[in-house]
Amino acid sequence: MDQQNPNNDPPSSPSSTTAILDAPLNAVGFEIETLSPHRVTGRIVVSPKCCQAFKVLHGGVSALIAEALASAGAQMASGFQRVAGFHLSIDHLQSAKIGDLVLAEATPLSIGNAIQVWEVQLWKAKSSSKERRDLVASSRVTLLCNMPVPEQAQPLVDTLKRFAKL
Repeated sequence: MDQQNPNNDPPSSPSSTTAILDAPLNAVGFEIETLSPHRVTGRIVVSPKCCQAFKVLHGGVSALIAEALASAGAQMASGFQRVAGFHLSIDHLQSAKIGDLVLAEATPLSIGNAIQVWEVQLWKAKSSSKERRDLVASSRVTLLCNMPVPEQAQPLVDTLKRFAKL
């Protein structure tokens, strides 16, 4: 049973979804919004907990977001089998400063039986709307797919199934 969600209730907000599904993303303030085998999205307001010394979004946080969203999408696309990222390529194109709203979207480029490739883009939004403005980072994540899920990880798969929009 999930200790953060003992009754297995559906999440009441994007932040509670993120807290249940991905602790590292939750720790930096990222909120998962959409979960499907064809699209995974979310948002982060740049804050001191996700910045580097120059008070802009840390490149490692951008990479964390890319890997996490691509992995979640790939797991759903492979029928909830285990996936493992083995290549991440990311281009940091523009900075996002404290207070900026950064949106993220992961979409599959190729869904094969053994390997999937996902593209993840992060961009700054105009004010509080979801209208895209400036591309912050663009990445490609390659994942090995369709591996058996270890028994101890099955509760995580069951949780993802509850939140996925299939």
